[in-house]
Order: sequence, then C-alpha cells, then structure tokens
Amino acid sequence: MGCGNTKRTLLSSMKRCTSLIFICGLLLYRYNGWQRGLQALTAITPSGVSNWDGSRNVTILLWYWPFSVSLSLKGDVCWDLYRIPSCRLVDQRSMFSSADVVVFHNRELVEGKQKLPLELPRPQNQRWAWMSLEAPVFNGHLQRFANIFNLTVTYRKDADICIPYGELLPQEAENSPVVDTPENKSSLVCWVVSNYRSQHKRSKVYKELNDLVPVKVYGRWTKTPLRSRDLLPTISHCYFYLAFENSLAKDYITEKLWRNAYQAGAVPIVLGASVREYKTLAPPNSFIHVDEFASVKDLVKYLQLLAEDKKRYREYFQWKQQWKVKLYTDWRERLCKICSEYNNLPQWKVYSDLQSWVYAINPSNTLH
Repeated sequence: MGCGNTKRTLLSSMKRCTSLIFICGLLLYRYNGWQRGLQALTAITPSGVSNWDGSRNVTILLWYWPFSVSLSLKGDVCWDLYRIPSCRLVDQRSMFSSADVVVFHNRELVEGKQKLPLELPRPQNQRWAWMSLEAPVFNGHLQRFANIFNLTVTYRKDADICIPYGELLPQEAENSPVVDTPENKSSLVCWVVSNYRSQHKRSKVYKELNDLVPVKVYGRWTKTPLRSRDLLPTISHCYFYLAFENSLAKDYITEKLWRNAYQAGAVPIVLGASVREYKTLAPPNSFIHVDEFASVKDLVKYLQLLAEDKKRYREYFQWKQQWKVKLYTDWRERLCKICSEYNNLPQWKVYSDLQSWVYAINPSNTLH
C-alpha cells in the first residue's frame, strides 16, 4: 500500500510539473506575441512619422512630367538649385523599386494620358503622392483613386506637402527697401483674362464693375494678349488689379495675386478663397476682397476714394518693408520640397476617399 501511495504521489507531481511547464510556455508565447503586436501597432499608427535620419538620400521618382514638359535633372538638382540636401530627384521608371516616393500629376491621370503602375509590385514602405495645382472643379472624378495614395501635394495648407503658387518671406533687415508707390497710374482698374466664362462669379462681378467704372481688359478674351515681358509694366499703370480666380476654393490663390498684382505694383481686388484665407496667406492691408462689401457699387465708391487719397493708397504697399514675395514656378522645386518635409510625414497613411478630401472643404467647389 505504501508503494501504491508513492506511485500515485509521483504521478500527481509529474502532472503538476507538466501543467506548470505548459502554462509557462503559454505565457512566454503570449508575451512574445504581445511584443510583436505592439511593434506592429506602432508601425501602422497614422501619427507615426518617418524614421529617416538624413543619413541617406531620399529618392523622389516623378512618374511623368506635368503637361509633358520635362526639365533637366542632371547633377544634384535639389541641392544645386534649392540647397535642399539628401534629395535625389529622378524620372527614370526603372528606379521604381528603389524610390521612396513616386509622384503622379493628376491632370494626365484623369485625362487618360497616363496610368498608375498598379501591376508592379509596390515596395512596402514606398509612398505614392497625388499632385495637383488645379482648383477642385478641374481635378475631375477621383473616386477611382480610393485607397491608392499616401500623400497629397498641392497648394492647400492642409496637404501633406504644401506647394503654393507664392508665399511671403521676411525681408532681411539690412536689405529693407524704401517703398516707392508707382506714380504712373493711368487706369483705375485693369484685368488680364484669357478664359472668360459668363457663368463664373468673377465674370458677373466684372460686368457689374464695368457698368460703373471703365475696366481696362487685356488678354485673349479681348484679343489684346500681352507678351510676358509686357505683363507687369502694363499692370503697373493701374491703381487696382482684378486678381479674380476662376474658382472659389479653399486656399486657391494663384499667381494672379502673387505676381500680377504684387510684383506689378497694383493693389489687388481679390475673389476666390475666403477673406479669412487671404488674411492668413497675404500681407495685412495689402488687398481688397470683394466679399467685404455689401455691393459692387459700394466697392466702386471705396476704390474711387482710395485712388484720390494718395496717403491711404500708399498704405497698401507698406507691407513691402517687411516682406517679399517668393514665387514657385519650377516643378523641380516643388518636388524637392517633399524631401524637406519627409521626416515629418506620417509613416502610414492612405487616402481612402481622395474625392472627398479634395472636395470636402467647400460645398461650392464649382464654377462660379
């Protein structure tokens, strides 16, 4: 009976040991699995940022050139032209597998002139960027691009890479210019327009304005096109310039303001983005927004008074003592900017509904 008890005790101990070993193994397995899960969770968190440390070049592949107009990429373009380091800008499709970012310009996609390389195996950490400088109404139907793009490259401030038509840079203290208000004014209001559409809101405002004061109009619409070298000198003879955009959209402020008005020395009358957005992007007391007036008649009265009051008119140019305009006209500079922002980009992000992102801000993103 003693031997029987000993045997039963031994068997019981062996069972307990086996159970203990099994439980420990299970805990260890779950702990390792939990660690791997935590690492995976960190990798896909949208707020995670790129872990690029600047020790290697970031390769930006432009899949095709916007509007089929190519530029030279010889040498270290981003550094040589724009002093942006560690940035390799290429347009050879053979480098697809090694590219960190592949950029696709929207116009060619929606017109069917170019296609996305969906048939190619996409490297795990490669980002695809959707690029456009058009107002939403001209970007076409984007539903087909759901769950494809990781980045947006456009003029909007909330884009992943913001590439505005122009921006303000501070004047260097030792180079602060003496502001000279152009005195050779011969026209109250002028406008340069080529694509005139009667349904645009800008056209309706122009017609009301022109019924009250003469507006000098240049461009293909009136068969008085201006050569590039004549554009700014011609506008400089005007007190006010109609910097009217062809679409009302968030942050959509083009060269009509930055170049045509500011660089020519005319006070811009603006229409396009909201008053708040203009005040965010443009110098204070440097423009006149149509929406700030109850009627076009009230606007005209203000323009006439301002043109007669030289002191008040000159105040619209005082911003030039502190700021200067930087224009963006070269696609290479816009593309190189991706490298400048690369380390701050979300590590994992996909636009599940690009159409909604492009059109969501303004319900009135249509021709006006």
